[in-house]
Amino acid sequence: MVRKDSESSCSSDDSHHHEDYTLSNDAVVTKYQVAAEITNAVLKEVIANVKEGVNAGDLCDLGDKLILEKTGKLYKKEKNFTKGIAMPTCVSVDNCICHYTPLRSESQVVLKNGQVVKIDLGTHIDGLIATAAHTVVVGASKDNKVTGKIADLLRGTYDALEIAVRSLRPETVNTDITKNIDKTAAEFGLTPIENMLSHQLERNLIDGEKKIIQNCGEKQKAEIEKIKIDKHEAYAIDILFSTGKGQPKDMDKRTTVFRKNESVSYQLKMKASRVFFHDVNKQHGPMPFTLRSFEEEVKAKMGVVECEKYGLLVPYPVLYEKEGELVAQFKATVLVMPNGLLKIAGLPFDSDVYQSELSVKDAELQTVLKSALKPKKKKEAKKEEPAAAKKA
Repeated sequence: MVRKDSESSCSSDDSHHHEDYTLSNDAVVTKYQVAAEITNAVLKEVIANVKEGVNAGDLCDLGDKLILEKTGKLYKKEKNFTKGIAMPTCVSVDNCICHYTPLRSESQVVLKNGQVVKIDLGTHIDGLIATAAHTVVVGASKDNKVTGKIADLLRGTYDALEIAVRSLRPETVNTDITKNIDKTAAEFGLTPIENMLSHQLERNLIDGEKKIIQNCGEKQKAEIEKIKIDKHEAYAIDILFSTGKGQPKDMDKRTTVFRKNESVSYQLKMKASRVFFHDVNKQHGPMPFTLRSFEEEVKAKMGVVECEKYGLLVPYPVLYEKEGELVAQFKATVLVMPNGLLKIAGLPFDSDVYQSELSVKDAELQTVLKSALKPKKKKEAKKEEPAAAKKA
């Protein structure tokens, strides 16, 4: 039922449970970095194929195929070791905010010059996750620069990402990072998409315990727990800004991205549902997946209904901003280490192509934006030798 080119992304067995999976373990940091290298390489490859006339669904296929190919070559001798897709490739265009990876039977989105394209994907090695997202404009190049409103949107969103990343210092409170994100949006005349979350990353868990929200609604203010950042934590910082009001709607678009809900158990009644859920467990484990990856689409569409109805799956709905508005997204994976921050996944901003006349003016935000990920060590002044020692 699952496409033959799919590789298992499921969790490792109990033999791994007693291992040290914290960032104080160098081997764990290495696995995060390997996952991040693949994420960055695949993201670059998908971006290189963003051209007029290209089908968005084909870009989703390309990203997922490359992740599976690259992870398939690694750690071959390890037993009970999983690797693969941690977030299926999503290609969301213009006012589509996120999670667009369409079924093959659905009408396809064909890219046109000037459209704003968001690409979001992730890789895991042994359950250790590195995700990233980047926004580009179809047809943009050094010879065809982007200026004005769209350049402001991309520059402002990226600067907010950099400020949020640099705010991830131990003892920093998540609400202060939220304020920095929202203040940066205001500097560029933009609106953060309401209630979007950045998450702590844990092994086999893409949305960990600690959260950072942007543009927090009244209801969420009571729900989001106030937490402090600590060393040896990993985060996926995800920033989405809009030229509009930043209020997401689902627009009745079919959800195709899900992940297993580990906290719910239910005895499925339909055979199609049981077969589908067995394949989800075997092929994807705790990682998000797309229905697009299933070879028999009709059976997958049947099987997912009961699983979602009884809470066995967590949906990642396709969300939209108001038509005519535009949304940009930039995401990075960051490791909070004792000697500073390691930004391992996420691509640099191409300021040669996207040229905004706006910039961060707020003094406090400027200080954060200019701060080094790893602070330089202060040189210790040489201690003078005691007089007695000099005479000797």
